[in-house]
Amino acid sequence: MEFRTIIDIKSSEAKIEPHDEVLLVGSCFADGIGRRFQDEKFPTVVNPYGTMYNPVSILHTVSNSPRSGGAKWVFLTLGTNHVYREKATGEIVDNCQKRPASLFTEEELTAEECAHYLQETVEVLRSRRPDVHIVLTVSPIRYRKYGYHESQLSKATLLLSAQMAISHPLLPISHHLSYFPAYEIMMDELRDYRFYAPDMLHPSEQAVDYIWERLVETYFSPAARQWLADWQPVKQALAHRPFDAESAEYKTFMDKTMLKVAELRKKYSTFAL
Repeated sequence: MEFRTIIDIKSSEAKIEPHDEVLLVGSCFADGIGRRFQDEKFPTVVNPYGTMYNPVSILHTVSNSPRSGGAKWVFLTLGTNHVYREKATGEIVDNCQKRPASLFTEEELTAEECAHYLQETVEVLRSRRPDVHIVLTVSPIRYRKYGYHESQLSKATLLLSAQMAISHPLLPISHHLSYFPAYEIMMDELRDYRFYAPDMLHPSEQAVDYIWERLVETYFSPAARQWLADWQPVKQALAHRPFDAESAEYKTFMDKTMLKVAELRKKYSTFAL
């Protein structure tokens, strides 16, 4: 008997290689996945201007960040379709900077509007690097302040907009733009509160680890997976905290660990260890 449903994810034609640069922009879920890339020593930039929740702010980050042009892989994580527009300028702001709420109006973007901003973001990224691979995701984090029904409506809008962006007939996308179902994994495969943080809104570390594993299955090349396997024991050894850092045993342990690091540097010359 099957006691849970598994999200079927088609393996990506394009694959992340050990030397590929990665950019993640979006909600705090992007921060969580970004830390996994950083922990595994991929050259990674995560939210260079802070956490961004809506498609407009994601576009602003990509457009303004000089570091977005070098990334071979870009993950855009949508959190909400709610935006704040400054009354004085009429512009959608990325951060209210703790200014009074009376200076802003809150609006909800339609699926079509969200898709438009996503398409603009794709065009900016492709203009800087034509071979860039862009992955769209929807954050599984719910927004209590909207109300749970309203939060689901917001997520539904984002899901529709992601599909619209991927299906846009004028973009030469092929496998350069794809969707990774982080939201669906959390809502369906991990539909149990044991996979949530104490606030019952954010995924737990275990849940993020599981979603990371599914992402690796989908997008990592055999060479990138081999790197993860080679790096894992060295990463654990470097994280070890001894009772006595001056003991002969620990010094011998560290000497052996640094020899392993040297071997990895020789095998993977593009990694900064």
